Amino acid sequence: MHRTSSNLICRCEQALESPAATRVLLVLAATSVLLGALEPCLGADERPNLLLIVADDLGYSDLGCFGGEIPTPHLDALAARGERWTQFYNTGRCCPSRAAILTGQYPHRVGLGHMTQDLGQPGYRGRLDADAKTIADRLAGAGYRCFLSGKWHLGTDNPTRHGFEEFYGTLVSAKTFWDPDHFVRLSKHREPTRRNYDAAEFYGTDSLGDYAIDFLRDAGATPDQPWFLYLAFNAPHFPLHARPEEIARHEQQYEAGWDRLREARLKRMKQLGIVGDDVVLSPRSEYWDWGETEPALIPAWSDLPSDRRGDLSRRMAIYAAMVEVMDRNVGRVLEELRKRGQLDNTLVLFTSDNGACAEWDPFGFDVRSSRNNTLHWDDQLAKMGQPGTFHSVGSGWANASNTPWRLYKHYNHEGGIASPAILAWPRKIQGVGGSGAIRRSPAHVIDIAPTFCHAAGIAADLPGADLLNLADETRTLFFEHQGNRAVRRGKWKLVTLRDRPWELYDLSSDRTERRDLAAQQPELAQQLATSWEQWATTHQVLPLPRDYRVGYLPTSE
Repeated sequence: MHRTSSNLICRCEQALESPAATRVLLVLAATSVLLGALEPCLGADERPNLLLIVADDLGYSDLGCFGGEIPTPHLDALAARGERWTQFYNTGRCCPSRAAILTGQYPHRVGLGHMTQDLGQPGYRGRLDADAKTIADRLAGAGYRCFLSGKWHLGTDNPTRHGFEEFYGTLVSAKTFWDPDHFVRLSKHREPTRRNYDAAEFYGTDSLGDYAIDFLRDAGATPDQPWFLYLAFNAPHFPLHARPEEIARHEQQYEAGWDRLREARLKRMKQLGIVGDDVVLSPRSEYWDWGETEPALIPAWSDLPSDRRGDLSRRMAIYAAMVEVMDRNVGRVLEELRKRGQLDNTLVLFTSDNGACAEWDPFGFDVRSSRNNTLHWDDQLAKMGQPGTFHSVGSGWANASNTPWRLYKHYNHEGGIASPAILAWPRKIQGVGGSGAIRRSPAHVIDIAPTFCHAAGIAADLPGADLLNLADETRTLFFEHQGNRAVRRGKWKLVTLRDRPWELYDLSSDRTERRDLAAQQPELAQQLATSWEQWATTHQVLPLPRDYRVGYLPTSE
């Protein structure tokens, strides 16, 4: 037997018998050895293929390689070949993040400061500006073939008018994972080919993997042209849908509740080096119910009645199944690249569009996004997550998914804007930080477009940085969503909730945002606040809308 193969088998056997965090570390090491042995060397003059993978509402600590208990072996393996970025920021919400990802601009600058409602202000038109250039526009102009499988949700009705030659997925936020007719197929140059799915076997996340592979095979017809694939999952965003056999693997995993889960995840995060040993878990977060102006606190799991705990543990089991299926489809795409000998020269970036979703209270909602909650028990539990249902996971589990940070999607505290991120390019990354490295430099989704453009040899005047050549000098990053605001400069972060005073945190020693230093450092707080005002004035953020035209958010006075 080849020496590399023998070592790999030994490491995998060790992994199977090890605790979760140790298992992830061993899998990272073993996968790096295996894939390094299998990949051929490519010519130094070849432009890379580009693969951008974005999850929807995935929490910071959900992946195994970021401390989670959910099995994500394929993303863990990707991390083994590249870098995990532990201070990678989003905009706090799906539409704004996706606008920033695809254009390299802060979202208000291109008309998507909120969602797809037109609020009558330049930064809040609810659709991507007609003159905004996407990554696909830039790459297609440089000879790349560009494909999109997944979620668009940028307020316009045809991604093939924004640089993509083929599209399959949902133009808005998905309402079901079970109906093949909910997913759209578009093509720029020809009549689009569509798979003939058996409705009884269809599952949305798998279909996105199917079409991603179809598009890669299409790209194989023009081997002299590099390609860009945007694989934009709508998992694990609600509604919580998964096959019964997928859910069954997680049935008992969450019965101990969110308090123990947060503690266990933080312990693994420390073992993996995602956070320092001195990090202290934030208290259970506050939450805002639909239409409420005053928050309440997530209750202790032990204070809940047993039937409620059964309902909630089932919701999280479905969520975990959705993450596991998403990871499996990432693996299918990466395996296709490996078989084609393209993995070594493909720059891959994985992240999530925002933190885990708290909508709207610890018990989650049912039927539609609203205050409506249905308590399920006994035989009803088995029907949860199946066709005809519509559930969310709720703020208690979202708080756990974002371990150890405060708050969640919608907000600019770390739980809302910190995403897991993996950057892998086997041909290059080893010269940057080494396989399996952890990068702690602050970065942002506006950095994705310039990173891809620079890798492709395209000049692009964009505000973000090239992640492959990011220096550690102090950067200033800005945030706003629904009146929640933040600015990060070096180790300092100024942040506030919608109608509250600014809070100041030293993230080098308090990234869980527990010790507000605004009163002790008023001059620094004012400097950062002034910086935010200047940015907001020049980026179409101000004036903040008085009415966001959504039922869950009260109108400002």
